[in-house]
Amino acid sequence: MLKEAIYHRPKDNFAYAYDDKTLHIRLRTKKDDVKKVYLIYGDPYIWENGEWQTEKKEMRKSGSDDLFDYWFTAIIPPYRRLRYGFELHDENDMLIYTEKGFYDEAPKDDTAYYFCFPFLNKIDVFKAPEWVKDTVWYQIFPERFANGNEKLNPKGTLPWGSADPTPTSFFGGDFEGIIQHLDYLVELGINGIYFTPIFKAPSNHKYDTIDYFEIDPQFGDKQTFKRLVDLCHEKGIRVMLDAVFNHSGYYFAPFQDVLKNGEKSKYKDWFHIREFPLQPKPIPNYDTFAFVGEMPKLNTENPEVKKYLLDVATYWIREFDIDGWRLDVANEVDHQFWREFRQAVKAIKPDVYILGEIWHDSMPWLRGDQFDAVMNYPFTNGALRYFAKGEVKASQFANIITNVLHSYPNNVNEVAFNLLGSHDTPRILTICNGNKEKVKLMFTFQLSFTGTPCIYYGDEIGMTGGQDPGCRKCMIWDEDKQDRDLFAHVQKLISLRKTYKAFGNRGELRFIETNDETNHIAYTKTYEDETILFVLNNSNQELEWTLPLHLKGKLLTNLWTNEQFAADTNEIKTTLSPYGFLIYKVEKWK
Repeated sequence: MLKEAIYHRPKDNFAYAYDDKTLHIRLRTKKDDVKKVYLIYGDPYIWENGEWQTEKKEMRKSGSDDLFDYWFTAIIPPYRRLRYGFELHDENDMLIYTEKGFYDEAPKDDTAYYFCFPFLNKIDVFKAPEWVKDTVWYQIFPERFANGNEKLNPKGTLPWGSADPTPTSFFGGDFEGIIQHLDYLVELGINGIYFTPIFKAPSNHKYDTIDYFEIDPQFGDKQTFKRLVDLCHEKGIRVMLDAVFNHSGYYFAPFQDVLKNGEKSKYKDWFHIREFPLQPKPIPNYDTFAFVGEMPKLNTENPEVKKYLLDVATYWIREFDIDGWRLDVANEVDHQFWREFRQAVKAIKPDVYILGEIWHDSMPWLRGDQFDAVMNYPFTNGALRYFAKGEVKASQFANIITNVLHSYPNNVNEVAFNLLGSHDTPRILTICNGNKEKVKLMFTFQLSFTGTPCIYYGDEIGMTGGQDPGCRKCMIWDEDKQDRDLFAHVQKLISLRKTYKAFGNRGELRFIETNDETNHIAYTKTYEDETILFVLNNSNQELEWTLPLHLKGKLLTNLWTNEQFAADTNEIKTTLSPYGFLIYKVEKWK
């Protein structure tokens, strides 16, 4: 056994409280190196005849990536505390792995050898809102969704959809337009809306806030927004707003005061200023988002800034009953601010959803004291590379997704925000070079994956567009110009996700087959006694697929066609069209 590859730490994604009774424990070993793993465990205070009393439980392999195998087990310690180690077997040898290193036999004379989970304190259990697990989000860029009140149009507003968007163009999207099309979202199956910023700002994207307490007048007023939120709630739709707390806009009143009064401004400590007078160009002499002089970075360690932003966060929950905050550039804001942010908003509404925009490993933000979830860009990148771009084959895609699932605790994965596209990325149909069948496969995988999926407005009807601003075209409302076949595909997937618990967020995903030659994948989703099998043919060739032997004697229901058949022969073959898929519910044959 390769000792250097064996790894565990008694925290984060390797040992965590799944609920107030259950511990989840994982171990990592070199791929294909270890054949069996047992957890050696016991209460640290139970001894007999001078010997620590332990039990053993076999761990199961929960997945593999290109370098490692991962092993998993769940334990309910009767006294909520645990000391533990691992017994590993390969073809010939046995090895004991503990916090103090490797041994030929399990030490029994002292628990200090072993990994320690000191006590399962209920307050330390990661808890995210339960409703998120059953939510399918729809991201709306308000300026481009629908123009419902042309009286609100900014100066120079263009006729709806009359031109490709530019960084500075306006088309007049507003709240009334969204209200008029809520039934469209209900028809699709959406029960959560994520709005990009709606607060007063000069741009079309509104990430350069002027006033965090005011709605941008091009969208409407507070009364209209309240009506929008209330109507969403009546239709079973949650509402999440975008909080841009890393930076303000250039015309934010405190920043304007610093521009005017320099070192004498009472707001000079609201920002990170290196020298006076302020110079926005060519490289700002104050910290900004990237090097954009129009977006000065806020000093969230400053007590006045902190109070202002926390007042903003609680105001929109208290007064308008919003259900979530998406936090822009969340990784560049200090952790202590986010801890206080969580305490403040959860005190107003305990089940509010806190979502951070982080594109990299996010474990430091997901320990239960800051965010409920992050935008799952590792999932996004893996799906785009496999389905859309063809940069990786089936086995590597399975490795990527397995790594994603093992990067965080399961209770974190269950509320991860899984997106394929957004206002920051090219449209998925464009990335697929116009191949709609590839887009269908991506939606099939996304909507059967663990977490809470998000659809970027218009992707469900085949809208196209390159990198920002091309991905921000006006929503197409003429049904003759919408891809209604693609809409029906997404609609049916959402319906299946809501109908079968294993299909959606509660099912555990296991890859059962990957084939680089044919480039297909097969995986199961299992929840309690319910199992659903997925086969995705990510290839421009027909695939003849043989059902695995373990399905013999099962009743299979095709969830797309409702056809049923009993797998009662030794070999059953089926044919998938290019970029086709199969979805079977697997049951005992009575």
